[in-house]
Amino acid sequence: MSDLPPSVLPVRLPVWLSWCEPVLTRLLAWRYFRFATVGASGTVVNIAVLYVMQEWVLFAVISNPDLRLSVALACAIALATVNNFAWNSVWTWADRLQAGDAPRLGTDMATGKRLFKYTLSCWLGMLIQYSLTLLLADHMYYLVANLLSIVLASVSNFLANDKWTFRRTSADDQA
Repeated sequence: MSDLPPSVLPVRLPVWLSWCEPVLTRLLAWRYFRFATVGASGTVVNIAVLYVMQEWVLFAVISNPDLRLSVALACAIALATVNNFAWNSVWTWADRLQAGDAPRLGTDMATGKRLFKYTLSCWLGMLIQYSLTLLLADHMYYLVANLLSIVLASVSNFLANDKWTFRRTSADDQA
């Protein structure tokens, strides 16, 4: 279960938080928890972009509120997907990307291929998130609807990426 080396956290903790490092290290050794942590960062990106696009950027450009929400949501999902791919590459599934000479994240063909696979594997989750957000936005505040939709879509995203995008491969497959 533990494929994360001891005492490896994605960030350096301040001294006053060093007491919780052992607990965090154990939690982060579980791949789904790392995936969920990355997903939480993607959620922050998603909601921030959605809010800025909906309330500021597109407000003066698109007067139809439904169309404005659709465009803002598409932008938010796209940027959050790129954020999540980068963090999942360098942290969540880093152990699977160590083999070979290819970098975990770069401008090479292997990274482009993984990004393509990652995007495809997330489409089901994106579709779930997008549809549920629009459906639930009729009954609740759109940011709450979006947050609930993200949580529901995360399970399909993890399974697809674990089994396909970042699966363990032979050295021949990584080229």
